[in-house]
Amino acid sequence: MLEASGVAAQDLPAGALYVVATPIGNATDITLRALWVLAQVDAIAAEDTRATRPLLARYGIERPLVAAHEHNENEVADRIVARLAAGERIALVTDAGTPAVSDPGARLVRAVRAAGLRVVPIPGASSVLAALAAAGLSGDAFAFLGFPPHAAGARRTWLAAAAARSEAFVLLEAPHRLCATIAQLAEILDPERRVIVARELTKKFETIAETSAAELPTLIAAAEPRGEYVLLIDAAPAAAAPSEIDAATARWLAALAEELPPARAAAVAARATGLPRELLYRALANRPA
Repeated sequence: MLEASGVAAQDLPAGALYVVATPIGNATDITLRALWVLAQVDAIAAEDTRATRPLLARYGIERPLVAAHEHNENEVADRIVARLAAGERIALVTDAGTPAVSDPGARLVRAVRAAGLRVVPIPGASSVLAALAAAGLSGDAFAFLGFPPHAAGARRTWLAAAAARSEAFVLLEAPHRLCATIAQLAEILDPERRVIVARELTKKFETIAETSAAELPTLIAAAEPRGEYVLLIDAAPAAAAPSEIDAATARWLAALAEELPPARAAAVAARATGLPRELLYRALANRPA
């Protein structure tokens, strides 16, 4: 299959760091290009060598492994930069998914780029993109926020800022903190806001469930938290346009109309209040003579 794909005919520049996405659960989700790169590089920098070895063994890949996790990333970065400068090719992988996306790797990538060396992305599995594909979120934009803070107070402030967004947003959570995060999220969100909960993505017991913010704690309580969760909060429903203006707005709108033509008065009032210009103009047109 590798031969048929033509991947072996592709360039593999020396002196480059290859940021390789690995499966998030289903081992067969690895790409042909990822397998080829991992088999060709001089070494593989792994978040946890114990997690990476079985994946490499499954595909018959034997390459030297270097531990590169959040606690030694700065130290390892210096050594890897030196090896790349000498013309080696090194791959970077994490336990699952895409490195440097809510996983170690960003500091190493920055160090390599700061040294003027090349960073080559080898795309593949991502829990965020997998969940997004199955969620059917509204609108054309979303914000990826990563993991909330661990401390309860900081987490509440963080979630409140997230809930204030009108566009959809996505966050990740570990099973042992899930219930606390869900409880706060349910309190802060509009009760009717749509939420998608994805867990065990690409695995045998994959679950992707839809609920409302009000029913979110009930959904989570139905099963023991297990595996990393992706929580997708859909865009807030558009507020219904008002059909009339209040008495105070009507009074100063009338005052504006004494000094300005109706169209101009409506435009000025729209900028000041945020109300639709058409609504304000209609109010002027319908006021008693």
